[in-house]
Amino acid sequence: MKIGMVSDSLGNLAFEPMLDAAAQLGIHGVEMNTGNWSAAPHLDLKKLLSSNDERARFLKAFADRGLEIVALNANGNQLHPTDGERQSQIVDDTVKLAGLLGVETVSMMSGLPGGSPNDQTPNWIVSSWPPETQSILQWQWEAKLVPYWHKLAETARANGVTKLCIELHGNQLVYNVPTLLKLRGEIGPIVGANLDPSHLFWMDADPIAAVDALGDAIHHVHAKDTFINPAVCSKTSRLENGPMADVPARAWNYITLGHGHDERWWRNFCYRLRMNGYDGWLSIEHEDVILSRLEGVRRSVELLNSVMPVEASDYVP
Repeated sequence: MKIGMVSDSLGNLAFEPMLDAAAQLGIHGVEMNTGNWSAAPHLDLKKLLSSNDERARFLKAFADRGLEIVALNANGNQLHPTDGERQSQIVDDTVKLAGLLGVETVSMMSGLPGGSPNDQTPNWIVSSWPPETQSILQWQWEAKLVPYWHKLAETARANGVTKLCIELHGNQLVYNVPTLLKLRGEIGPIVGANLDPSHLFWMDADPIAAVDALGDAIHHVHAKDTFINPAVCSKTSRLENGPMADVPARAWNYITLGHGHDERWWRNFCYRLRMNGYDGWLSIEHEDVILSRLEGVRRSVELLNSVMPVEASDYVP
């Protein structure tokens, strides 16, 4: 396994200083945010798409520091009822840029449409009652999600992208193991999981059980932790919509690796990934509002270096 980093983790730094910091911290590659929910401070999508020289300079900046491009990341909601067309274009452009850069992996969300053709806002169904929820879900999948992903998969194949990685994330149609496997069954193995344990933690799922259930459907892994606040959860549950910065008042918060779940948990997670055939990138995504970006990334690198398998097995039966 190798340590990567989502570029927005050091979004306070300009492009080349961000790469310098990544290299100095012992990170091997960077997953570049391209737009949608990210301001993409390190990458000009239109400029890179239109200029061979810009792409050459971009690639050279990585090569000069011994870094790889882990993936391109276009997280957003490309099925949004009113903004989906704009966000979908960014996803398509990201896939096309990946092809031009020789990057085979693109990370994103599944998307979440409204609950009907007339809705203006997304609608995330998390209960089977009242009965109309089932009709809403059927419409969302059959009219919006599956057709969109068939088209996106065609675009990916045409541009040499072999892995479309869906983050299992709340407020998206694909948010857990069954929904990921359902969409993968519809579209094919080009669709896989970007397995980020932090979201499964707050939804009270087990990321290690998810590793076993997903197996070769794991295309990518984000390394991000979650702190669960039992005193708040006991009163509110884990359904939380308070301000992210108000850490003491929330049921859960994203946190630096090791501060939510200890080294032993992360060692087990990494080992189980390899048991199930995943030996790729662990891409740090720092979203801890308490620690500084540099400190949070540095501590995350230190933890991963202590727990992840690095060398290939030399076992001979």
